[in-house]
Amino acid sequence: MVLDCSATIAWVQHDETTDAIRAVFVKVAEAGAVVPSLWRLEVANVLTLAVRKRRMSKMLRDKALLDLTNLDIRTDAETDALAWSDTLALADRFRLTLYDAAYVELARRQNLPLATLDREMRTAATALGLTVLGNTEA
Repeated sequence: MVLDCSATIAWVQHDETTDAIRAVFVKVAEAGAVVPSLWRLEVANVLTLAVRKRRMSKMLRDKALLDLTNLDIRTDAETDALAWSDTLALADRFRLTLYDAAYVELARRQNLPLATLDREMRTAATALGLTVLGNTEA
């Protein structure tokens, strides 16, 4: 599966974890995931902002990042090369940020499910016929 930042953060910040997110991370633990090259920056940035806002401690942030490092999460090598072509086209078509379009592009290119809580990304992935995981609606 392609794992996006919103699903990752919902797993890390336990007050945002749902059964659907727990199921995503069981699958990640069993089979791994693939992410665009920006994923680590995005996740670390969101967690650092949480530290600054006193939503979590630096120790908890660092432990969460270590836990994520221990999972089989591979970085896609082609994300950057497609930024100004395929990814840009998806951003334009679905009115996504380039960052969000990178996850959708990767899922489409590798024909993998997309784990995200982002509504616009879910809409785009569904329109492209992709499986979407992490749905918070019961």
